[in-house]
Amino acid sequence: MGDQTDSTKSMIDPYTLHIPQEDIDDLKQRIAQTRWADEEVTDGSFHGIPLSKAKQIAMYWKDEYDWRRFEEEVNRYPQYTTRIDNLNIHFFHVRSNEPGARAILLIHGWPGSFVEFLKCIPFLVDPVSHGGTSDEAFHVIIPSLPGWGFTESPKETGWNKDRTAKTLITLMEERLGYVKWFAQGGDYGAAITTLMAQMRPTGLVAIHLNLLFAIPKSVENPTDEERRALEAFAITQNEMCGWKWISSTRPQTIAYLLSDSAVGQAMWIYEKYQEWTDNSGNAEDALTLDEMLDNISVHWFSRSAGSISRVFWENRNFGFDFGSVKMPVAVLIFEKDIFKHPKKWAMEGYPNMIHFHVTNKGKHFGAFEQPEILVKDIRKGFANL
Repeated sequence: MGDQTDSTKSMIDPYTLHIPQEDIDDLKQRIAQTRWADEEVTDGSFHGIPLSKAKQIAMYWKDEYDWRRFEEEVNRYPQYTTRIDNLNIHFFHVRSNEPGARAILLIHGWPGSFVEFLKCIPFLVDPVSHGGTSDEAFHVIIPSLPGWGFTESPKETGWNKDRTAKTLITLMEERLGYVKWFAQGGDYGAAITTLMAQMRPTGLVAIHLNLLFAIPKSVENPTDEERRALEAFAITQNEMCGWKWISSTRPQTIAYLLSDSAVGQAMWIYEKYQEWTDNSGNAEDALTLDEMLDNISVHWFSRSAGSISRVFWENRNFGFDFGSVKMPVAVLIFEKDIFKHPKKWAMEGYPNMIHFHVTNKGKHFGAFEQPEILVKDIRKGFANL
């Protein structure tokens, strides 16, 4: 799309997800022609996804996975695009039939996409049919972040977390016209949600987080709980952070690899499901292979490997202490998550914390792994607002 006039800038256009058959055929051909790496040689430590597992996933993706099934499921929900800050933003807008429904913005992280939240939609828009009451209904808005999925890839620098937060505020208040609304996020989505709360847009009432940005720069005389949390955080920023260092320092180089190799893109993401889900040694303990390939396929067909890598370059000075957030905040902690957050830290970073709950089910991908737990916690967190 070219530049729009003032009269068309606020237009919202319907969107239907449909990938050309030649792109699906190309994917299958690329998988079939994969030049495989040598088999791993390890001392028992984890070096990445084993060759046998990679081949199993790749063959399933090529021979059995059904992208058209996924398209049909996704297109049951209303999707749209709108142009904000010279970028076409893709988003879901699913309205509840309940007259008193409130609006909630659900913001995904990495290596996720809108796929993470699809299982949450029925629970939120139709609570009566899913263990809730009519006054717990929400209109659901799920955007694809700039650089992700079927939102247009930025063609200029400057698309950092602050600019993304402002774009989503514009979506909610200027494009969709919500006078009062809520937001929820985990991972990078939690960073965007936290920033929006600090920006204090007119209509944002409260936020819900399942990952906190309140890790102190230093802790004197840490308790045992704080010591464990600091140790876990150090592991995430070192051993578990190789992908981030590559993306935040050489985004273009990694873009070539992930854009050309379907198996490379798949293992880049599947590895995180292996390490970051609540499983007993197999990612499939937490999520089905189809569910994981739904998200992997969104990354592949949208050709967003390069733009997502640039997001980490744009935020290369990213820190985990965002400062105080005075807006009402509801918190759900998945205690098995790769990040650990003592309640003391949460209270210091979020002094207006209205809800704090810890669950022992699920891990880093809360909405994807445990949608019912997340939705129930959103209901409780926002119950009195």
